[in-house]
Amino acid sequence: MPPRTHWENVYSAVPAEDVSWFQHRALRSLRLIRETGLPLSASILDVGGGASTLVDDLLREGYSSLAVLDLSEVALSIAKARLGDHAQRVIWIVADITHAGMPDHSVDIWHDRAVFHFLTSDVDRQAYIDTVLRVVKPDGHVIVATFDEDGPTRCSGLPVMRYSAGALHSTFGAPFELLAHERESHTTPGGNIQQFVYCHCRRSGSSARP
Repeated sequence: MPPRTHWENVYSAVPAEDVSWFQHRALRSLRLIRETGLPLSASILDVGGGASTLVDDLLREGYSSLAVLDLSEVALSIAKARLGDHAQRVIWIVADITHAGMPDHSVDIWHDRAVFHFLTSDVDRQAYIDTVLRVVKPDGHVIVATFDEDGPTRCSGLPVMRYSAGALHSTFGAPFELLAHERESHTTPGGNIQQFVYCHCRRSGSSARP
Protein backbone atom coordinates (compact mmCIF):
# COMPACT_ATOMS: atom_id res chain seq x y z
CA MET A 1 0.00 0.00 0.00
CA PRO A 2 1.41 3.44 -0.87
CA PRO A 3 2.34 5.49 2.21
CA ARG A 4 -0.15 8.23 1.41
CA THR A 5 -3.01 5.73 1.17
CA HIS A 6 -1.95 4.19 4.49
CA TRP A 7 -2.07 7.50 6.34
CA GLU A 8 -5.29 8.64 4.71
CA ASN A 9 -6.83 5.37 5.90
CA VAL A 10 -5.49 5.87 9.44
CA TYR A 11 -6.93 9.36 9.81
CA SER A 12 -10.19 8.35 8.16
CA ALA A 13 -10.68 5.36 10.48
CA VAL A 14 -9.44 6.68 13.84
CA PRO A 15 -10.25 10.00 15.56
CA ALA A 16 -7.17 12.24 15.58
CA GLU A 17 -7.12 12.31 19.38
CA ASP A 18 -6.96 8.50 19.51
CA VAL A 19 -3.82 7.89 17.40
CA SER A 20 -0.91 6.72 19.53
CA TRP A 21 1.27 9.79 18.97
CA PHE A 22 -1.45 12.32 19.86
CA GLN A 23 -0.60 15.04 22.38
CA HIS A 24 -3.21 17.46 23.71
CA ARG A 25 -0.43 20.03 23.68
CA ALA A 26 3.04 19.55 22.20
CA LEU A 27 4.68 21.43 25.04
CA ARG A 28 8.17 19.98 24.60
CA SER A 29 8.24 20.87 20.92
CA LEU A 30 6.92 24.34 21.70
CA ARG A 31 9.65 24.88 24.30
CA LEU A 32 12.41 23.70 21.97
CA ILE A 33 11.18 26.07 19.27
CA ARG A 34 11.16 28.94 21.76
CA GLU A 35 14.69 28.02 22.87
CA THR A 36 16.06 28.61 19.37
CA GLY A 37 15.85 32.28 20.29
CA LEU A 38 14.61 33.17 16.82
CA PRO A 39 12.03 35.95 16.38
CA LEU A 40 8.30 35.37 15.97
CA SER A 41 8.75 36.08 12.25
CA ALA A 42 10.95 32.97 11.83
CA SER A 43 9.81 30.54 9.15
CA ILE A 44 8.75 27.26 10.81
CA LEU A 45 7.98 23.99 9.01
CA ASP A 46 6.21 21.26 10.98
CA VAL A 47 6.97 18.06 9.07
CA GLY A 48 4.32 15.40 9.52
CA GLY A 49 2.31 17.90 11.55
CA GLY A 50 -0.97 16.40 10.38
CA ALA A 51 -3.65 17.04 13.00
CA SER A 52 -1.11 18.04 15.69
CA THR A 53 -2.06 20.92 17.98
CA LEU A 54 1.47 22.39 17.83
CA VAL A 55 0.39 24.84 15.15
CA ASP A 56 -2.40 26.12 17.45
CA ASP A 57 0.11 26.99 20.16
CA LEU A 58 2.56 28.55 17.71
CA LEU A 59 -0.18 30.84 16.42
CA ARG A 60 -1.16 31.77 19.97
CA GLU A 61 2.50 32.57 20.75
CA GLY A 62 2.52 35.00 17.82
CA TYR A 63 4.60 33.09 15.27
CA SER A 64 3.62 34.45 11.88
CA SER A 65 5.33 32.30 9.23
CA LEU A 66 4.07 28.74 9.70
CA ALA A 67 3.77 25.77 7.35
CA VAL A 68 2.49 22.28 8.16
CA LEU A 69 3.36 19.39 5.84
CA ASP A 70 1.83 15.93 5.89
CA LEU A 71 1.16 13.00 3.57
CA SER A 72 -2.46 12.92 4.71
CA GLU A 73 -4.87 15.52 3.39
CA VAL A 74 -7.44 14.18 5.86
CA ALA A 75 -5.12 14.95 8.79
CA LEU A 76 -4.49 18.48 7.59
CA SER A 77 -8.22 19.00 7.09
CA ILE A 78 -8.78 18.11 10.76
CA ALA A 79 -6.27 20.76 11.84
CA LYS A 80 -7.78 23.35 9.51
CA ALA A 81 -11.28 22.70 10.82
CA ARG A 82 -10.07 22.99 14.41
CA LEU A 83 -8.38 26.34 13.71
CA GLY A 84 -11.31 27.82 11.81
CA ASP A 85 -10.49 31.23 10.33
CA HIS A 86 -6.99 31.07 11.83
CA ALA A 87 -6.15 28.27 9.36
CA GLN A 88 -5.70 30.99 6.74
CA ARG A 89 -2.58 32.12 8.59
CA VAL A 90 -0.85 28.77 7.89
CA ILE A 91 0.55 27.24 4.70
CA TRP A 92 -0.75 23.66 4.36
CA ILE A 93 1.28 21.25 2.23
CA VAL A 94 0.22 17.74 1.19
CA ALA A 95 3.49 16.05 0.24
CA ASP A 96 6.01 13.30 0.91
CA ILE A 97 8.92 15.01 2.62
CA THR A 98 11.47 12.72 0.91
CA HIS A 99 10.72 14.45 -2.40
CA ALA A 100 8.79 17.57 -1.54
CA GLY A 101 9.27 20.47 -3.93
CA MET A 102 10.02 23.30 -1.52
CA PRO A 103 12.08 26.47 -2.05
CA ASP A 104 15.78 26.33 -1.19
CA HIS A 105 16.85 27.97 2.09
CA SER A 106 13.27 28.89 2.97
CA VAL A 107 12.97 27.52 6.54
CA ASP A 108 14.47 28.81 9.79
CA ILE A 109 13.15 26.01 12.03
CA TRP A 110 12.47 22.45 10.84
CA HIS A 111 10.38 20.45 13.31
CA ASP A 112 9.58 16.74 13.00
CA ARG A 113 8.05 14.65 15.76
CA ALA A 114 7.59 11.03 14.65
CA VAL A 115 8.18 11.09 10.89
CA PHE A 116 11.87 10.27 10.50
CA HIS A 117 11.61 6.97 12.38
CA PHE A 118 9.21 5.66 9.71
CA LEU A 119 11.97 5.90 7.09
CA THR A 120 13.41 2.40 7.21
CA SER A 121 15.40 2.46 3.96
CA ASP A 122 18.76 4.16 3.44
CA VAL A 123 17.42 5.77 0.26
CA ASP A 124 14.49 7.43 2.03
CA ARG A 125 16.60 8.59 4.96
CA GLN A 126 19.17 10.13 2.62
CA ALA A 127 16.43 11.84 0.60
CA TYR A 128 15.00 13.32 3.82
CA ILE A 129 18.38 14.59 4.99
CA ASP A 130 19.14 16.04 1.55
CA THR A 131 15.80 17.88 1.71
CA VAL A 132 16.72 19.32 5.12
CA LEU A 133 20.07 20.51 3.78
CA ARG A 134 18.41 22.15 0.78
CA VAL A 135 15.40 23.71 2.51
CA VAL A 136 16.75 24.86 5.89
CA LYS A 137 18.66 28.13 5.87
CA PRO A 138 22.35 28.09 6.81
CA ASP A 139 22.55 28.23 10.63
CA GLY A 140 18.86 27.29 10.81
CA HIS A 141 17.53 24.93 13.47
CA VAL A 142 16.47 21.29 13.05
CA ILE A 143 14.40 19.61 15.78
CA VAL A 144 13.73 15.92 15.18
CA ALA A 145 12.08 13.44 17.56
CA THR A 146 12.03 9.68 16.98
CA PHE A 147 11.44 6.57 19.05
CA ASP A 148 14.31 6.03 21.47
CA GLU A 149 16.34 2.81 21.64
CA ASP A 150 13.80 1.31 24.01
CA GLY A 151 10.79 2.64 22.13
CA PRO A 152 8.33 0.61 20.02
CA THR A 153 9.50 -1.39 17.02
CA ARG A 154 6.26 -0.76 15.14
CA CYS A 155 3.74 2.06 15.00
CA SER A 156 0.39 2.28 13.23
CA GLY A 157 1.05 -1.13 11.69
CA LEU A 158 4.41 -0.10 10.19
CA PRO A 159 8.00 -0.96 11.17
CA VAL A 160 10.07 1.89 12.54
CA MET A 161 13.69 2.71 13.30
CA ARG A 162 14.83 3.43 16.86
CA TYR A 163 17.68 5.76 17.78
CA SER A 164 19.80 6.95 20.64
CA ALA A 165 20.61 10.66 20.53
CA GLY A 166 24.10 9.85 19.29
CA ALA A 167 22.87 7.52 16.57
CA LEU A 168 20.26 10.02 15.38
CA HIS A 169 22.81 12.81 15.17
CA SER A 170 25.30 10.53 13.45
CA THR A 171 22.68 9.59 10.84
CA PHE A 172 22.25 13.26 9.94
CA GLY A 173 26.01 13.76 9.88
CA ALA A 174 28.60 16.50 10.10
CA PRO A 175 26.52 19.30 8.54
CA PHE A 176 24.40 19.29 11.70
CA GLU A 177 25.77 20.55 15.02
CA LEU A 178 24.05 18.88 17.97
CA LEU A 179 22.97 21.61 20.40
CA ALA A 180 20.87 19.55 22.80
CA HIS A 181 19.04 16.27 23.22
CA GLU A 182 16.49 14.90 25.66
CA ARG A 183 14.17 11.96 26.23
CA GLU A 184 10.41 11.96 26.55
CA SER A 185 8.11 9.34 28.02
CA HIS A 186 4.96 9.79 25.96
CA THR A 187 1.70 8.36 27.30
CA THR A 188 -0.51 7.27 24.42
CA PRO A 189 -4.29 7.81 24.49
CA GLY A 190 -4.52 4.09 25.30
CA GLY A 191 -2.32 4.48 28.38
CA ASN A 192 0.88 2.90 27.02
CA ILE A 193 4.29 4.51 27.47
CA GLN A 194 6.46 5.23 24.42
CA GLN A 195 10.03 6.48 24.76
CA PHE A 196 11.08 9.28 22.40
CA VAL A 197 14.40 11.04 21.89
CA TYR A 198 14.61 14.65 20.69
CA CYS A 199 17.67 16.11 19.00
CA HIS A 200 18.05 19.83 18.41
CA CYS A 201 20.70 20.65 15.83
CA ARG A 202 21.95 23.68 13.95
CA ARG A 203 22.44 23.24 10.22
CA SER A 204 25.92 24.31 9.16
CA GLY A 205 26.50 27.17 6.76
CA SER A 206 27.63 24.74 4.05
CA SER A 207 25.14 23.15 1.64
CA ALA A 208 27.39 20.21 0.88
CA ARG A 209 27.15 16.85 2.61
CA PRO A 210 30.58 15.22 3.14
